[in-house]
Amino acid sequence: MTSKKYEKANRRLLQQVSNAYSILNDPFQNKGTAFTKREREVLGLTGTLPSKVQTIEEQAARVYEQYEQRPEGIQKRKFLMEIFNTNRTLFFYVMTQHLVELMPVVYDPVIAPAIEKYSEIFMKPQGAAFLSVDDPDTIEESLKNAAGGRKIKLIVVTDGEGILGIGDWGANGVNISVGKLMVYTAAAGIDPREVLPVSLDVGTNNQTLIDDPLYLGNKHARVQGDKYYDLVDKFVKAARKIFPDVFIHFEDFGRDNATKILNKYREDIPIFNDDVQGTGIVCLSGVLGALNISKQKFTDQIFLTFGAGTAGMGIANMMYREMLVEGMDPEEAKKHFYLVDKQGLLFSDTPGLTPEQKPFVRERSEFDNTDELTNLEVVIKAVHPTVMIGTSTKPGAFTEAAIKEMAAHAERPIIFSISNPTKLIEAKAEDLIKWTDGKALVATGVPSDPVEYKGVTYNIGQANNALIYSGLGLGILASKAKLVPDELLSAAAHLLGGIVDPEEPGAAVLPPVAKLQSFTATEAEAVAQAAIDNGLAGEDVTDAKSATENMKWLPKY
Repeated sequence: MTSKKYEKANRRLLQQVSNAYSILNDPFQNKGTAFTKREREVLGLTGTLPSKVQTIEEQAARVYEQYEQRPEGIQKRKFLMEIFNTNRTLFFYVMTQHLVELMPVVYDPVIAPAIEKYSEIFMKPQGAAFLSVDDPDTIEESLKNAAGGRKIKLIVVTDGEGILGIGDWGANGVNISVGKLMVYTAAAGIDPREVLPVSLDVGTNNQTLIDDPLYLGNKHARVQGDKYYDLVDKFVKAARKIFPDVFIHFEDFGRDNATKILNKYREDIPIFNDDVQGTGIVCLSGVLGALNISKQKFTDQIFLTFGAGTAGMGIANMMYREMLVEGMDPEEAKKHFYLVDKQGLLFSDTPGLTPEQKPFVRERSEFDNTDELTNLEVVIKAVHPTVMIGTSTKPGAFTEAAIKEMAAHAERPIIFSISNPTKLIEAKAEDLIKWTDGKALVATGVPSDPVEYKGVTYNIGQANNALIYSGLGLGILASKAKLVPDELLSAAAHLLGGIVDPEEPGAAVLPPVAKLQSFTATEAEAVAQAAIDNGLAGEDVTDAKSATENMKWLPKY
């Protein structure tokens, strides 16, 4: 062979090797042992894989068998992330086959320690875009690089300040964006090629991270004020410029920023804040489901929000808006709400009130014993709530005495202890059932086993935002909604709240995660229809059912 022919053949061989390497290391293209013999020939993969060609079912059986051999918790999650980083289709096939079992592992509650250890166990960036406040001029370039030529339709972005119930975890918080997007795909069938997790690294006030030599984020205090909001603005504008149809989901921002950001952009582009809106919607759905069981009226309820931060105020606002939908006068509706935070019951003269809290605070003149209203049991005795929702991250805050006091004045008390992870829950479901002699209608923020009490099996609804945001997101994307107003959120809440079986003894107030894949499709259709009815859908979207069905991605080769 002449030297020129040799060089040409060598270049061809190197190109084949390069193509094979690229394909096998691209989680969106890689099929692993499922590549057919013909595909291996065409793609230059001959000899790079064992001879046996497997089906996705055979691959999945092998993956699940290996998964079962891993220790519980973070080791199981690390193994699943290896599959995620290698072969997206196989990962989601396995996840959809074992959704109830795997959701707590890839997301809450196991994701909490995975976030805390993110820098220590870092292997791959998982396709995320990392945007630094110290280098704002590279935002567009960073988004394009992370997308890698993909047409992005959904972004989940976090600044890591208010992660779950564990607080400020800086750049480690990107795992929350990755986890949310996994649920979007597994539950609602949103194409994983069209999603992008984003981290806004503005520093951290977590001194443990700053002192940690392995921490991968910016090692300085959180940037605040104009510089912070400028970064958010540059991100939003760049994202909409590069991906004109993108729907932006804001996740786990701090209490001072979450609502401001939502209010700034929601009238202009399709955005959603899971902490302000998602938690509120799923709790509204749970209350509607509970009232379907108790046969009581929504407008007769007295609401006590225990933990008046971002999530708590999102819940209060969602319940308040539903009061207005039911025809109640705004001022009368506000009389049905009480806020309890670290100071106790919040009054108009309580120092440090946030703009979101002020509309719902009470006057001291309404009570004779205001000095004692720092204790939850005393507050309950004074206001007689029928609905109490905990977002406080104060473990054990719902004491036996407080719950019994509530049950003494409410025929079917509605009690949601939704702080997470598990170690931060206000009360366990089994205790709430026992302390109220089976009267309580209960939901928790983490998975809870059924409770056996006096011959009845009480199924416990999980106030998991995945029940809402996955179907909501599919409906928004399918309808090409220009905005996400309250009408679309209400459509999702009512659909979800209407699924419970009110005649079943011990029925859960929310549908189980086991049925997530089935009802997200119905929820998405309701949201898409609301977008059409409100003139917010794309011009070519006229049939909500077909739009949502055509949007759905399935994990198959």
